[in-house]
Amino acid sequence: MKRNLLFLMALCFCQMAWAQVQTLDSVGSFRPGTWYCFRNTVKLSAVPGSVRLALAADSKYWLWVNGELQVREGGLKRGPNPMDTYCDIVTDLPALRKGENTVAVLVWYFGKDGFSHRNSPTPGMTFELEVDGKRIEPDKAWKAVMHPAFYQPEGEQPNYRLPESNIGYDARKAVGFAEPGFDDMEWPKARNVSLEEAGWNKLVDRPIPLWKDFGLKSYARTEMKGDTALVAYLPYNAQVTPYVKVKAAGGKRIRILTDNYYGGSAPNVFAEYVTTDGMQEFECWGWMNGHSVVYKLDEGVEVLDVKYRETGYETSFAGSFFCDDPALNRLWEKSQRTLYITMRDTYMDCPDRERAQWWGDVVNESGEAFYALDEKAHALTRKGMRELMDWQRADSTIFSPVPAGNYDSELPMQMLASVGYYGFWNYYMGTGDTATIRYVYPKVKKYIRLWKTDSLGLVVPRKGGWTWGDWGDNKDMELLFNQWYAMALQGCMRMADLVGDGEEARLAEAAERRLRQAFHQRYWNGSYYVSPGYSGDPDDRAQALAVVSGTLPDSLYSVLRPFFRNHFHASPYMEKYVLQALCQMGYCQDALNRMKFRYAAMIDSPLTTLWEGWGIGGEGFGGGSYNHAWSGGPLTIMSQYVAGIVPLAPAFSVFGVRPVPAHLSHIRATVPLSGGREIGFRLERDSRECTIVLDVPRETMALFFVPVQYSRIWIDGEERHVEVEGVALQPGRRNIVLR
Repeated sequence: MKRNLLFLMALCFCQMAWAQVQTLDSVGSFRPGTWYCFRNTVKLSAVPGSVRLALAADSKYWLWVNGELQVREGGLKRGPNPMDTYCDIVTDLPALRKGENTVAVLVWYFGKDGFSHRNSPTPGMTFELEVDGKRIEPDKAWKAVMHPAFYQPEGEQPNYRLPESNIGYDARKAVGFAEPGFDDMEWPKARNVSLEEAGWNKLVDRPIPLWKDFGLKSYARTEMKGDTALVAYLPYNAQVTPYVKVKAAGGKRIRILTDNYYGGSAPNVFAEYVTTDGMQEFECWGWMNGHSVVYKLDEGVEVLDVKYRETGYETSFAGSFFCDDPALNRLWEKSQRTLYITMRDTYMDCPDRERAQWWGDVVNESGEAFYALDEKAHALTRKGMRELMDWQRADSTIFSPVPAGNYDSELPMQMLASVGYYGFWNYYMGTGDTATIRYVYPKVKKYIRLWKTDSLGLVVPRKGGWTWGDWGDNKDMELLFNQWYAMALQGCMRMADLVGDGEEARLAEAAERRLRQAFHQRYWNGSYYVSPGYSGDPDDRAQALAVVSGTLPDSLYSVLRPFFRNHFHASPYMEKYVLQALCQMGYCQDALNRMKFRYAAMIDSPLTTLWEGWGIGGEGFGGGSYNHAWSGGPLTIMSQYVAGIVPLAPAFSVFGVRPVPAHLSHIRATVPLSGGREIGFRLERDSRECTIVLDVPRETMALFFVPVQYSRIWIDGEERHVEVEGVALQPGRRNIVLR
């Protein structure tokens, strides 16, 4: 079913001063995890041309017009800031017609806070329709009841981080309320309250598309485990709503969960269906994820069919990387799959235990998206940036995850990473989105100014709510604080310059330069960096950040190089920076060797997603989730340093190509750009020469840097002089030969 969502490049408040919330009883009297039915009719005098429906809900909704489902799981978790509520703007309602139209809305009210949602006291929805530019009022007052079939099943509840509840559905109490002929005469009128009274406050346009619906599909395979459990295997880890068709007597139970029910060592969600008499089918409305779905069956339930519906963020796997090393290919593909499954309302750390937008994770995820997904993915980064800064507190601190109703602790190093060079500034370099930088910059400036430096220019660490540096041991926190602050200053300096705040740019540049000089003088011991009070094994994370930030002088690269062959403390989150440091120093083969060593278990695993730590469950970190996109750093490394494709000007308008094939003889890569354009790269080499086919998209220019082992270059058959600053290549397909 075709659906279009009008979403803006930047959030803006819905212009609906007349919007009212349709609800039931008095505000604040509702139970968590309940479902509500709303019905009304609207009349149109002509076939509709343009349509604009503003529909907000706490917390999720399903919309039918004339019995046809128009929106599946609309709504975003609250909120854009601590007070307000997101509002969908739907511009395509194909079932809307001339004459009388029945409108039905099903609302799922979370009713509790979580790490990804701030609850309001009021379940309900707003419905404001314009057709051909004219506001259309419903024919009468809305009718509303609590849905009689939904309930919360007994058993273990989702852990406190999740606002979602388990979903129970008793088919014996089903009502066809979405059908045009349904009789709602006995239903009470909905209660009409203001946005402020409901606790929703201002409505903010949804800044990302509605979910992509892949349709109902058959599982890869199924098998019975004993007499009471049917296991259905998915082709890969996915966000799914399971479906079942059965024949049974009334009152039988089917419990539905995934193999990832205890993802990250904490319970997430399950569904339960109670049968009516005869043949029937059920699809769980709330999504869950895993590699397999388990249907636990009461005796006497005959399963006729099982399927699944994958839904997810509306983007495509437009980027690619392939080489002649199968291990690297598997790692890149698993990174891409893991990135996608950790995207929905926000970027997530994991789709099971928390579904929360931790910003240390987002920095890695948003960087991966430029090489893995089409441009629609960047709207999720933009949404996250604005949320992070719009939740800034009066004391100028920022924290994540947000949105959140039951978490508010600042992780100082993650926050520095977020606003720094590889966070906000990396987003700008990939998109050229000046408007978003202008929006967040004043708040970034306030946060940066919270931090103080000592007489040497080194940063004074701030404890925050949780002084977290990374999972694992041997963290030299003094070094890590200083390096994250240096890169935050690098990002702030560039943002300040972009928006015309020259004074702040000069101050940030001077502070950053002074810090790097003081850092090297104070902490370098001749072989690596270490702080005076630190007694653990030397920290590979800190060395990596010192390289990435430009603190370590180029002349010492060869001195530090052996360090990374002997120290392995970084979690997968920070390992990305270790691999990047090796590549930046010119040791790409070292990076690939280390990558394959550290990720060997994940590469060899039958799982299609990457893990939070180097093991799963008790062998991992932080609960041992096996789908954590912060682990996908190798994707960025392979595309950006092995294929060598990197933006040199915003939105890849000028991009560098500096391939370092290391042990590889064949590389093929695609980097998607805006407007359906893409950078294409193919490399083949033998002992004598290297040939490259490079597709330079329209409205861009490439700078090709000749790898150090070659001294001559031919482009489109013409020998060119090797330029240290790169050989400029105009749009078109360029054939390059190196000898």
